[in-house]
Amino acid sequence: QVQLVESGGGLVQAGGSLRLACAASGLTFSNYDMGWFRQAPGKEREFLAAVSWSGGIRSTANSVKDRFTISRDNRKHTGYLQMSSLKPEDTAVYYCAANAGGSSYSRMSDYRIYDYWGQGTQVTVSS
Repeated sequence: QVQLVESGGGLVQAGGSLRLACAASGLTFSNYDMGWFRQAPGKEREFLAAVSWSGGIRSTANSVKDRFTISRDNRKHTGYLQMSSLKPEDTAVYYCAANAGGSSYSRMSDYRIYDYWGQGTQVTVSS
């Protein structure tokens, strides 16, 4: 059974930092591209960042590229999203997702290509 479990969310003041983690099990993690998305109440799911199975290709949304960094550790079967300079508008539920490797760079931001999703972790940024 494939599971993606996010952790690291919580309440943080504006300007603070958080590191989200996504622990994968039930799949060969090193064969999967990984992405991070978020969804705020009343808003559509938003792509944040993705990294290829090898870590060699990364894609980050322009809206967060100066503040968010994606990474992965295949030995630990875990992906990460480092977030800094957080703003109240970053408040949302954050999800990680995995896609069987081989996605083109241009498609990594498309949530429809992802095969598996975590349950999400809440991030709340207070002003």
